[in-house]
Amino acid sequence: MTPATPATPAPHTSLAVAPAIPGFRHLARLSDDTGLFEHARHAVVRRQHGYCTDDVARGLVVTSREPAPTPEVRRLAECYLAFLTHAQDGSGAFRNRLSHDRRWTDEPGLGDWWGRALWGLGTAAARNPAPWIRDEALISFALGATRRSTHPRAMAFAGLGAAEVLRVLPDNAPAAALLADAALAVGVPPADPDWPWPQPELTYANAALAEVLIAAGHLGGDHSMLADGLRMLTWLHDIQTRDGRLSVVPVAGWRRHAPRGRYDQQPIEVAALADACATAGAATGDPAWRAGVWRASAWFQGANDRGTAMWDIATGGGYDGLTLYGPNLNQGAESTIALISTLQHAEHLVSERSEVV
Repeated sequence: MTPATPATPAPHTSLAVAPAIPGFRHLARLSDDTGLFEHARHAVVRRQHGYCTDDVARGLVVTSREPAPTPEVRRLAECYLAFLTHAQDGSGAFRNRLSHDRRWTDEPGLGDWWGRALWGLGTAAARNPAPWIRDEALISFALGATRRSTHPRAMAFAGLGAAEVLRVLPDNAPAAALLADAALAVGVPPADPDWPWPQPELTYANAALAEVLIAAGHLGGDHSMLADGLRMLTWLHDIQTRDGRLSVVPVAGWRRHAPRGRYDQQPIEVAALADACATAGAATGDPAWRAGVWRASAWFQGANDRGTAMWDIATGGGYDGLTLYGPNLNQGAESTIALISTLQHAEHLVSERSEVV
């Protein structure tokens, strides 16, 4: 069976260009010695909203992906790791919300934040250049990997962390079991070419569901599962491509047979698509998947439905959403990390191309 691939860009579409790089300066602005603040008004931190495990875990992913981190990025990774280990209880569950006065406002649980915490810890355990961070992250990952969530997206996020661990530690049994269970939680997509998706609605971080099937199929040698994940991702990429540019499913979601809205588009959707396309390219060796990464990068640079940049070059912050009237100018943690993550993938493709030349 020939693996599915995304639609190739039109000949006139210039996608493979070196992206402008925001760096980590706004992420540093949003962080203190405890963690990462969730919200900002424009570029100013809104401390009253406190910190959340969700965003700290995302921060650990992008800081751990840096192959040659600056001292500032190393400091951020250390801070984020300490936050996650503090958020975790003895059973492997995580609290999500910490107020500015350093008090937890919720009980440990297994929601999306648990899954993202394992994604962050798994990425740190596999990729962080500091050996002590890798070791500490693996300990916390192993504890969290003993648990299972009833929420498919939480399982998908956790599975992505497990996949990171398995790429460097292929005999890690807890990671292998977690990844297999994450794929089961996502489910098998129907054969219907009009809706090859295991759920009746697209909501948020949709591409993560396809990505975890691709990772599980590839790492587990399950060609049918790999093909299912690629089929899902191909469809998702293609329905979110309009006139050669990305137009992602908005925050309100999209249910089958219902009208599809156009705004407000969220950076997390773009970043999830870039992650999944990068994983698909690595799993298949098919260079066609680079088109999805380039389109995601271009969305932030202005190739979107409003023709406007989705980040502030003065601050390095990512805008919180694309509205009918242009960007939401607030620059919170989720959107800034989505920007950094997407451009990390694009920069990697630029580096690969330079090596070939």
